[in-house]
Amino acid sequence: MALDPGLDGEAPVPADAGALGDAPRIRAILTAAAREGRSVSYSELLGELGFRFSRPKMRAVCKTLAEVDRLCAADGEPDLAVLVVRESDRLPGQGWWVGGTALLLGYDGPWEGAAAARFIREQQQVAYDYWEGR
Repeated sequence: MALDPGLDGEAPVPADAGALGDAPRIRAILTAAAREGRSVSYSELLGELGFRFSRPKMRAVCKTLAEVDRLCAADGEPDLAVLVVRESDRLPGQGWWVGGTALLLGYDGPWEGAAAARFIREQQQVAYDYWEGR
């Protein structure tokens, strides 16, 4: 097991590369966030998994988010990948948009700006409402 440098000068933490593909673990992290009524930045999610942010790790975890949503759908639960956002604008990254979820939900607008933010807030609220008190 490799050691990933700790955040903010903390001691290094063991990093298990398999965590990036661990859909049940990521689902549990996002379910907890939904219960708390909050989104999770890519950096925060990677930190929960024991990693510092890097684009390759972000891309790896993004692939797993599709599996998380597949598991949620199979259990009749709302999508959770919509909770994972960029720190800069609190919107999901390009991969979420091109994955087709937005179109399936009836949104065919821009991926940034006020309309996108409104749409994402609505979709996140679905998850928050579902998980509140569960």
